[in-house]
Amino acid sequence: MPGVEGRVALVTGAGRGIGRVAAELLASRGARVMAVARSENELQTLNLDYVAADLSTRDGCTLAVQETRDRLGPVEILVCNHGIGSAHERVIWEQEPGLWRDTMRINLDGPYFLAQEVVKDMIARGYGRLVFTSSTAGQVAEYAGSAYNSSKHGLLGLMRSVAQDAGSYGVTSNAVLPGWVRTRMAETSAEAEAEQRGITVEEVWAERAALYPAGRVATPEEVAEVIAFLASEEASGVSGEAITVALGGLE
Repeated sequence: MPGVEGRVALVTGAGRGIGRVAAELLASRGARVMAVARSENELQTLNLDYVAADLSTRDGCTLAVQETRDRLGPVEILVCNHGIGSAHERVIWEQEPGLWRDTMRINLDGPYFLAQEVVKDMIARGYGRLVFTSSTAGQVAEYAGSAYNSSKHGLLGLMRSVAQDAGSYGVTSNAVLPGWVRTRMAETSAEAEAEQRGITVEEVWAERAALYPAGRVATPEEVAEVIAFLASEEASGVSGEAITVALGGLE
């Protein structure tokens, strides 16, 4: 089965968490991976090509795509996984406008710029796979997370728009919606919640695990496996879909 063998993949948010696992998984299956994140220190520990870039700006997104094109070739797979969480958000009447703007730049503007850059090459080649990491908060809003919720809902609209615009050119566009996964970003939110409620971080994670029929949270590896499938040639019949990876739960 061809899978992702020989395909050029650009994976964002690859320094840690789901993005890192996805980048390593695609590489293990034969993809030529460019890992992108803001922290060069994290990227240096990967045995992969990498570029450090600020993906909240058009210039940063252009840099990431151009470096990939120059060093590996045109992007055939985009895994758009970078993002900012909701740990520092407040209820909407207390929300800081600056936090809203920062969240939108990172979680929505960056994916838009990246998609705009890579889809041109995909159309020219008659092949492409885009996979966006949204969240269950992209369908069921969480409390005190207006910026995060809105950005993740918006990401699904972007994903579906790409599926419609580029679908006739051999390009698919999909999203994964993880529930709670114990990544560094989620750990930060657990710490903030624990402090606010006067409980331990482990108690927060126990409550999160109880949301799911399996009694645990998903692992980065479980999410990465779904990403790898959607990035593969075998996923040609799947486009415009938002696939929840939350162990049967809604959050």
